[in-house]
Amino acid sequence: MAVDYAVIVVYLAGMLAMGWWGMRRAKSKSEFLVAGRRLGPGMYSGTMAAIVLGGASTIGGVGLGYRYGLSGAWMVFTIGLGLLALSVFFSARIARLKVYTVSEMLDLRYGGRAGIISGVVMWAYTLMLAVTSTIAYATIFDVLFDVDRTVAIVLGGAIVVAYSTLGGMWSITLTDMVQFVVKTIGVLLLLLPIAVVKAGGFSEMKAQLPTEYFDPLGIGGETIFTYVLIYTFGMLIGQDIWQRVFTARSDRTARWGGTVAGTYCLVYAIAGAVIGTAAKVMYPNLASADAAFATIVKDELPVGVRGLVLAAALAAVMSTSSGALIACATVANNDIWSRVRGAVGRGGGGDEPHDEVKGNRIFILIMGVGVILIAIALNDVVEALTVAYNLLVGGLLVPIIGGLLWRRGTAAGALAAVCVGGVAVIGLMAHYGILANQPIYYGLLASLAVYVVVSLATPPTDAVVLAAWRERLAGRGAPDADASAEAPDAATPSPSGV
Repeated sequence: MAVDYAVIVVYLAGMLAMGWWGMRRAKSKSEFLVAGRRLGPGMYSGTMAAIVLGGASTIGGVGLGYRYGLSGAWMVFTIGLGLLALSVFFSARIARLKVYTVSEMLDLRYGGRAGIISGVVMWAYTLMLAVTSTIAYATIFDVLFDVDRTVAIVLGGAIVVAYSTLGGMWSITLTDMVQFVVKTIGVLLLLLPIAVVKAGGFSEMKAQLPTEYFDPLGIGGETIFTYVLIYTFGMLIGQDIWQRVFTARSDRTARWGGTVAGTYCLVYAIAGAVIGTAAKVMYPNLASADAAFATIVKDELPVGVRGLVLAAALAAVMSTSSGALIACATVANNDIWSRVRGAVGRGGGGDEPHDEVKGNRIFILIMGVGVILIAIALNDVVEALTVAYNLLVGGLLVPIIGGLLWRRGTAAGALAAVCVGGVAVIGLMAHYGILANQPIYYGLLASLAVYVVVSLATPPTDAVVLAAWRERLAGRGAPDADASAEAPDAATPSPSGV
């Protein structure tokens, strides 16, 4: 195991080094939060794939393959479908807005009255997403070093908090690129073929397992539909995803780079399900399906390769964790704290770039410590992740997509949809159970109904607000500070309008 340990230690040291390098580049708010909106197609595709393919997609995806066979790919597959839909239909519009958060987009669209409540909902989602990713460190470090759960969470979380605090989005982008390469090599090029060979090939896998393991719909139509509602739609509106769209240097980069990343997710989904199916042949009686990934890595891979594959799992967790952490801190600082501070009369000032960078660093550090403490206290990753996505989709999907597609939507309708959808989801989870399907079904329908009815019953959005919104959608009227920070890239118009 000495060689495996060395691989992991070098990897972790590299993450911290990139955090230090990123700190030297992040000199303005735009550089720190959205990498100066300067990422080209290669880096954009890699960092987008890294953020959406976390520990749940890797360890959980293999576990679903172990439990259901090839149809276990559907959870990660719907994530890929969501990323494709976002990239093809919405990413160009989002990138042209030149904002930092989803709530800022809602303020622009509805006239500045929808942001604070949506910010709280988005903050709760990103916080729980960061917590669930941090909990996953316990599983990986237990396999690597056989350490206590609390120590594992603190160790993994501290590394992510350190490089995220130092360099912001530049550090996270660089580490995500490394993590993308490590995941590709470790999972797709090494673990996938080795697992299939060790299981005796596809013919032996079919001979050993029930036929439903090879039924594309074996996991169940209702489950697939729920995955689409939660994960496909969740990809369309999450702050962690949008913040990566904001890093694209052009419409074309956002559209085509995201399409490449989404296609990669579809391949990754199938790979995880195949690995899990192979693990079922080799280890038919595991106590937990989620142990399939660690078991096959520990028992079947040679020294050195094992370290690289475990580094791939660690990379998957770190990429999601860091992306969720900076999203959580950005929302907390820009959407909640700045509004509260302004409301009590202590706003004004703090516009100088270095002050803003310092303020965002402080929030990442505070949120990071909070995430680590909550992760230590919680045990059930699935329930925490379900709560996060139910709140996100039930509360924010309708007002965000409605704002992008329906001119008649109003601020009153958006606020009503956020409140009713969020409350309905929480109440229905309390009634039916956190993991039930009904909360997201009925919560989303309630949000949609209220949005339409209240919007039609209230005066249309002011024409001046809509005119300013159309200007931003066209790539004009961005704040001077943001435009000047990225003048070299913004000067060339994109041919791919939406």
